[in-house]
Parts: sequence; structure tokens; C-alpha cells
Amino acid sequence: MNIEPALKALAAALHGEGPAVELSAGPNGEPVVSFVETPGIEDAAVVVRTSGSTGTPKATVLTVDALAASSMATAFALKGEGQWLLALPLQYVAGVQVLVRSLFAGTRPWAMDLSNGFTTEGFTAAALELTDKIRFTSLVPAQLKRLLDDPSADTLAVLRRFNGILLGGGPVSQALLGAARDAGLRVVTTYGAAETAGGCVYDGFPLEGVAVRVAEDGRIHLGGATLAAGYLDAPRLTAEAFTDDDGIRWYRTNDLGTLDSDGRLTVLGRADDVIITGGVKVSALHVQEELEKFDGVTAAFVAGVESAAWGQAVAAYVAVSDGASLDGSSGASPLAASGTDPGAALGAALGAALAEQWHRTLGLLAPKTVLPASGLIMLPNGKPDRLAMIERLNALHQGK
Repeated sequence: MNIEPALKALAAALHGEGPAVELSAGPNGEPVVSFVETPGIEDAAVVVRTSGSTGTPKATVLTVDALAASSMATAFALKGEGQWLLALPLQYVAGVQVLVRSLFAGTRPWAMDLSNGFTTEGFTAAALELTDKIRFTSLVPAQLKRLLDDPSADTLAVLRRFNGILLGGGPVSQALLGAARDAGLRVVTTYGAAETAGGCVYDGFPLEGVAVRVAEDGRIHLGGATLAAGYLDAPRLTAEAFTDDDGIRWYRTNDLGTLDSDGRLTVLGRADDVIITGGVKVSALHVQEELEKFDGVTAAFVAGVESAAWGQAVAAYVAVSDGASLDGSSGASPLAASGTDPGAALGAALGAALAEQWHRTLGLLAPKTVLPASGLIMLPNGKPDRLAMIERLNALHQGK
């Protein structure tokens, strides 16, 4: 993938010698450079669209100062600068930041070919092209999981050579972190958003110059030097998302979290992930984590769907491996049962297992609608396409 035009445009913008840059992917996957006017915003360098996983993408404007603060804080946290491998789409903040950090560090990034999507073979081949002793990459959980699913010796070797693998873009299961540790990988979990110039909380702790607080309603607020200037041509949305308080500019996320006595942030899930079903509050993330413990479930997405009886009902879009048993017993998967509806069989297996595992009063947590598939529906940036899966779950539930 030719990233030279993108690097050239970004370098000019970061030096104040060119307009703000927005990167996107062309039909063949090659980066497309666009120049964006940002009236009323000084020192704008990059415009990044939010992922759109929960609604219409917003155009987030990042300034030179915000990107510089993010790059310096990242280098401080990773204990050095090095060569970066680009394995994410450039149109999203995590991909852009690989190039920006490289430019600030004066190192040459290498980009893997994503024209046919992310593959273990493609990542391994690209990682072998890196020449610096200190090297980093940024991945989303689905990518790392794919790399660790029956990896070759070459794949393990290149993964172990990274001084740091930034892992963000969504919840990371303890199983995946455990597998990475067992493989000898140096993984750093990250939390942030386009509005914070990407990840600004590493392994639960804010980067240098970043502030974190949890509001009375449980929402996480992020503040400090890495914050975006706002949304392009959207003053109302900017005012809703950003606020000044106690001399600090804050970004109000839509995530719930807690801070412990050491200042470590734990992200509990999205504020709109709380499902109220039959008068009981259910955490979609908690149900997702429970479902992913079953041997036959490779990934899960949980959401609330409209229900005449319950107000909302718990529904799950579940990625299932072929031939796996979902109730912990040996034998064929209930999906393979002859003459049995796959959705009903899987739902019954999961519901029975949950009921056996939890107390009787927690039976409400078992999904009432389950849609099995070979994999979750994903956006180009590797995040689950929440809207698409919710739409299908609603249709399935209403059709019962």
C-alpha cells in the first residue's frame, strides 16, 4: 500500500504548511488524500470521521497541538519511539495516528496491504519488512484474536519482536489478554476516541497530560491536551460533547466507568448498553462476557430489543464455531441437530447453560433472542457494526 502521498500531506499539515487532511480508502484500498477547510479552527491538521458504529459519523477536527501532545505522551508511555507497522484503515484515528507518530518520531512506517482485508499472512509478511530494533503496531481485538488462532512460528516470532502492541477500539476479553501473555506478547490496552486523538488511557491509566474523571451519572469524562477542537460545522454537537470545567476542557464520552483508589479506570460499557428488561437493569457487556465463555462461542454482541412483554428483551448476535458444543458437554453442536432450527437450538442451549450457571433470580439475563452466525458484522475499522446487528436482532425478535 502506497502511503507516501498521505505522509507528505500530513507532514505539511503538521508543520503548518498545508490545509487539514482527511484520509479515506479508495476502491482498491489505496489511501485517498482530501484537503478540508476548517473555518474558525486554528492549526487544524487532521479531520477524522468517528466510526459510526452507533450512528451517523461526525467529522472530528484534530489540531497540531493535540496530535503532538498525543504522540509525545505515547512515546513516554511506551518508553521510546520506534518504527510503526500500519495494520488499520487510514480513515480512522488509530490508523492516522500510526503515521502521525512516525512523523513526529522521524521514523519510516510500513503499511501492510489491506486490499483483501486483514489476514494473518499479510500481517506477518509486512512485519518482516520492519528494520528498526524498536517497533510498534496498533490492532483491534478481532485482529489480535485472528493472529493468535493457531499461529505459525513466523507469526509468533514477528509478534514477539514488537516492543508494544497497542490494543484498542473495543472491549478486550480476559481470555484474549491471557492468550497474548502466554504467547509472550507485550500488549498495551488503550481507551480513547477520535475526540481524544485516539487512545489516551493505557492499561487503565491516563497518559501524561490527560485527565480522567467519572461524573455522577457514571459517565467517563476525558480531558487535557489531546482533545479535539470539536466537530466540523457542527457547533451544537460540539457544545454537547465538550465542556470547560475547573480550567480543564473535557470530552463527555458515552461510556460508563469507575476509578479505583489508584486512579485506574475500568470501562464498564456504553451508557446505552444498559438493558432494562422486566424492571431489571442488565449490562449488555456482562452478558456478552458470559456468552463468550462457552466453548462454541467465538464472539458475541448483546443488545436490548423492543418487547411488548418486557419493555426490552436481551438479544444476542453470536459467532459460533463449527462442530462445537455450547453446553460444555461432548458431542455435536446443537446447531448441527437434524431438523432443529439453529436459532432456537442455540438459544435453548445458551439459556439452559446460563440458568444452570446463575441463580434463579438471574435467569432474566439469558438472551431471549439469539441469532447465530459464522462471525459478527464488522465495520472497516474492525469494530462491531452495532447498528446492523441490532437491526437484525430486532427483526428476528419481532418475527417470533
